Parts: sequence; C-alpha cells; structure tokens
Amino acid sequence: MKRAMFALTTIAALIALISFIRLSAAEERVGPVYEYVTIRWGGRENTHIIRPGGKVEFIGMELRKLIRPDRTDERSFYMNTAMNGLSKDGYEFAGMTSDDIVMKRLVAR
Repeated sequence: MKRAMFALTTIAALIALISFIRLSAAEERVGPVYEYVTIRWGGRENTHIIRPGGKVEFIGMELRKLIRPDRTDERSFYMNTAMNGLSKDGYEFAGMTSDDIVMKRLVAR
C-alpha cells in the first residue's frame, strides 16, 4: 500500500513538474508598440498638439500663415492641415472624437 501511494505521489509530482516547465517555457507574445499624438481643436488660435511625452505645442501661429479657400469649413481645413503635417513625421490616423484627432506611429524597439 505504501509503495502504491509513493508511486502515485511520484507520478503526480512529475506531471506537475512537466506542466510547470512547459508553461514557464512559453514565449511571450509582444505586439507592436505605438506612440500617440492628439490634435485638439480649440479654434484657429488655440488648436494644439499633445505629443507622446506630454509636451503641448500650440499651432495657432502656423495656422494663421495658411490661406483658407472661400467656402471651406474652418475646422476641417485646419485639422486636415495639422494631420498632413504629422503624417510627414510618420503618424497615421488612429481615431477621433468631436474635438480631437488621435494619430499613432510605430516605435522601433
């Protein structure tokens, strides 16, 4: 009886050890890492970009230099211009709310 109990305990311990080794040996799946930028509409004078490190850039001076064509929507024109500028830095559209546009770019590891 003691032998059977010892054999059963040994087998259970081996199964537990093998299972633990297999679980701990699994590779971690790491997905891509992005950094995000937010363009916040606050009118032509107060529109700003919130960069990944928390730095805020007011872009009203740059927007004032642009000549907006007649009959174009002010908000759409200036937000589109800001998006085009960020796309030159490698950002792509990620999402939007009524006043914000969020853009992302892949970060090299």
